[in-house]
Amino acid sequence: MWVAAMSFRRFACLPALAFAASSAYAAEGMWRPDQMPALADELAEKGLELPAEQLSELTQWPMQAVISLGNCTASFVSPQGLVVTNHHCAYGSIQYNSDAEHNYIEDGFLAPDMAGELPAAPGSRVYVTTQIEDVTGVVMEGLTGETPPRERYQIVEDRRKALIASCEETPGVRCDVAMFNGGEEFRLITRLEIRDVRLVYAPPRAIGTYGGDIDNWMWPRHTGDWSFYRAYVGPDGQPADFSEANVPYEPESFLTVSSAGLGEGDFVMAAGYPGSTSRYARLAEVRDAFGRSYPLRKALYEGWADTIMAASEDDPDARIAYASLLASINNATKNYGGQLEGAEKVGLEARRAAREAELDAWIAADPDRVGRYAQAVADMDVEIAKAQAVQDRHFWYGQITRPALLSAAQSLYRLAKERQKPDAEREPGYQERDITFFRNDLEQIDRRFDADVDLAAWLYFLNEYRQAGESGRVAAYDSALGLTPDASSSDLAARLADYYAETGLTDPETRLAWMEASPEEFEASADPFIRLAVALYDTDIAIEEESKTLSGAMLALEPRYMDAITAWQDSLGRPVYPDANSTLRITYGEVAPACARDGLCYTAFTTLEGIAEKHTGEDPFNAPARELELIAQSYYGDYALDSIGSVPVDFLSTLDSTGGNSGSPTFNGRGELVGLLFDGTYESINSDWDFALDITRTIHVDTRYMLWVMDYVDNADWLIDEMTLAR
Repeated sequence: MWVAAMSFRRFACLPALAFAASSAYAAEGMWRPDQMPALADELAEKGLELPAEQLSELTQWPMQAVISLGNCTASFVSPQGLVVTNHHCAYGSIQYNSDAEHNYIEDGFLAPDMAGELPAAPGSRVYVTTQIEDVTGVVMEGLTGETPPRERYQIVEDRRKALIASCEETPGVRCDVAMFNGGEEFRLITRLEIRDVRLVYAPPRAIGTYGGDIDNWMWPRHTGDWSFYRAYVGPDGQPADFSEANVPYEPESFLTVSSAGLGEGDFVMAAGYPGSTSRYARLAEVRDAFGRSYPLRKALYEGWADTIMAASEDDPDARIAYASLLASINNATKNYGGQLEGAEKVGLEARRAAREAELDAWIAADPDRVGRYAQAVADMDVEIAKAQAVQDRHFWYGQITRPALLSAAQSLYRLAKERQKPDAEREPGYQERDITFFRNDLEQIDRRFDADVDLAAWLYFLNEYRQAGESGRVAAYDSALGLTPDASSSDLAARLADYYAETGLTDPETRLAWMEASPEEFEASADPFIRLAVALYDTDIAIEEESKTLSGAMLALEPRYMDAITAWQDSLGRPVYPDANSTLRITYGEVAPACARDGLCYTAFTTLEGIAEKHTGEDPFNAPARELELIAQSYYGDYALDSIGSVPVDFLSTLDSTGGNSGSPTFNGRGELVGLLFDGTYESINSDWDFALDITRTIHVDTRYMLWVMDYVDNADWLIDEMTLAR
């Protein structure tokens, strides 16, 4: 993921104010907790046994137990800070602690006790949301439609930074100002930041990623996608950096884990931090994404993964170092493919065109609506076209600056430049609040880097870039690297190999020392990566400025556009819910099968027997021998579901989810943990743009399978004893 300022993106924030719930839309929507009381009747009818008002209280159970890991969701499941999330969410920490001698990716990891728990990857955090406050008036005061776009962007950014700085005067918290309705509403979110996170338990690859990329996004699924962390604090109970003296965090709330589970048709609900969706994007954005961006990214990422695999084929350490990145690339590639197929299947472009025509007709039917909305809608399309006119250059620049040491050098030089400013005036990512994360990123390079692999990937991207056409070319980059039309691939490879041979950035102490260097020291350096970073600095800033101006224009237009969407949807009695923006949301529905296409219907549960049926003895279908032995014996213990005659492994629900929801606790009507959300079906991928209740399904790992493996396969008895089970 790139820094937001390096590529133009619309602010992913949509209305969460007016709505009219109806059973036809019951499963659709990622609702803010404060909206749940208005849905009380619907929730009670569907099976929620808790007061809906309780779900809006972030300092009460069960919402208080729902936490963020930064890029995934998790939850507390014991009074001693035990955290459960997806295996793929902890994969970076599993990989970080692995080497050829201790390959926890393949073999799994189970701490024998608390003393044997391992530090998670640098930068790992547990965030507990404690307060959300409306700060719209503070952020938007004095801004009008006449405020120039670049100025508007900076005023909003400076005010957000000031609010965050004031909030973080309280020790141990991490704050953010989230944007809704495209800039119409802003909320200050306060989270307790727990900095000492440790890996407790992860099943082996043959369980945690059973089925691998073949089964990713597919059904039937038999993946044991769970892992456990533990949150630690200082002896005084306050967040602290890693120390042997630290003690387990004692959360005020934690979840009861159900071993009784649930059945088809039962109410389920999940809480988490979904990343972004595009349900209200304009037709021009749909056409660009599915006609240009997604096909390009899919093809490019496939080649990237192949390049890494080939370059690391004969080096086990390199393969381990790139395991986490490869998993991310393969996941993204399959996602793009599913998006493209899904859009074609549902006729997304035609559906979006029809929706825009309906909106236009609704606006045109009333002179008052014409005055309020027509120009804003037209101006939105103009600004989207401006952004699309520069996006090739922004996109390709992001690809050709991917090499780990070049990226590090660019960030380090930018840090030296930013440190010349007062802290409040620095760019986000370079303020004092960010320095720990900055250092963590530099420290992690050694565990996730190999010079030969990095060089091979760089050459791959450069080759694709040189064939991409003039619209994507960056003159300063071409000049700095000597990318003349007649430059041969072999000469280029030799020159870039010298970069790795001559740089000092492969040494961790040298990298960290550059954090204290002045701009003048960078500019005098002979290190090839440092020289390249200095040469590209003006280009970095120019692209960033271009993005900020475009974003500032959208800040003025999108609230008016979204006001039109809200009023129109409300007039039709349809729910208006917030598009995902990485803030805490609740989604609800039921356990349900689905018919993906004519003649192909999915059952709601998969079973242990399905694991054995898929087993081939070769990755990714190489289930552990102990597990296969128990399955052959039909040994279910206390975890069987009578209606399916086995232990349920994974199940389907109608919940509305997307990236960032991974690890989200799945509740039954009593608020007990019955599963962990970890994926969607292939037919559901397109729901980021267009939710279809009949085919959209979310995949969860069942807590009964998790407990069965912990109990009988991995002998994680001490962790089971630590949790509270509902039988």
